[in-house]
Amino acid sequence: MNSNHKIKVLIVDDSALVRQILSEILNAAPGIEVIGTAGDPLIARDKIKALNPDVITLDIEMPKMDGITFLRNLMRLRPMPVLMISTLTEKGADVTLEALELGAVDYIAKPKIDLRENLTAFSDDIIEKVTLAATANLRHHQNTSKESASTTPVTCKRSFKFTNRLIAMGSSTGGPEALKEVLIRLPADCPPILIVQHIPEAFSGPFARRMDSCCTVTVCEAKDGQKISPGHVYVAPGNSHLRIKKTSDGLVCHLGKDDKINRHRPSVEALFDSVTEYVGKKAVAVMLTGMGADGADGMKRLHDSGAYCIAQDEKTSVVWGMPGEAVKRGATDEEQPLEKMAQRIMTLVSQD
Repeated sequence: MNSNHKIKVLIVDDSALVRQILSEILNAAPGIEVIGTAGDPLIARDKIKALNPDVITLDIEMPKMDGITFLRNLMRLRPMPVLMISTLTEKGADVTLEALELGAVDYIAKPKIDLRENLTAFSDDIIEKVTLAATANLRHHQNTSKESASTTPVTCKRSFKFTNRLIAMGSSTGGPEALKEVLIRLPADCPPILIVQHIPEAFSGPFARRMDSCCTVTVCEAKDGQKISPGHVYVAPGNSHLRIKKTSDGLVCHLGKDDKINRHRPSVEALFDSVTEYVGKKAVAVMLTGMGADGADGMKRLHDSGAYCIAQDEKTSVVWGMPGEAVKRGATDEEQPLEKMAQRIMTLVSQD
């Protein structure tokens, strides 16, 4: 996108107050211009044709046509970067995750109370998400979503029942769908996997259950003190760091509410540093799509300890922020396209 070109945003929300607050936040950013607002999807449909926005913010619950139906139609007929506006509830989480599957780039959490105060407090994040959405890689998402329906897990002759191998993964923007593309290809007896996905507290449980329903591995939201076992995937709960600890009974999950790292809790950095301490060269670390640089320094330390580290390649990443930063730091052994990641992981953990 031309550096002199302002990102044109259309705000679609049935709340006049939300439309006003988001307009104020985004118009205050030098590189963004709100070119229109719409109170329902039918009005939005006409404004998209007339105004040709670069990014749309879309409320999930609206009159005349719900946001999911509108998004499904939009992605089929005229794919463009969409940020969902979602409430921080379990119901909101399920619908938001469905929206991400349909092609939404990311979401903005909408508080139930004190709308102006709470949305304004996150104005920097909202501006950053809109800016990144404008350059997001939509084409690859459309390709992978078609492929995933017919995916079969990678087969592996080796048993990992008694292995000390471990897989650690980090992701952010675009991560839920990228993780799905990897996890659905992994066999039920693969080494244990720990995941940090930047996600709100209300979303991590529904995300883990959604992954568990479509994977042969067992996916769960990590619990403090939970024993780490092969064939299981442990997702960091929102608002808690996920680390590993070694006990007399083996490795366990350790959750912490200590300070945010790189503006995040959970942080990929926290997970990778604990894997460096307790697993080191027996680990395989993977950095998937995401904005920012969380985990890049931790991956460098993990790489220096002898672990094998992979970054998702730029072509298949929705946002090549976190994996790109890991590559820049010399923290990776290789880059892989998303569709080949599971096979490569299983090849690596099958080696002595």
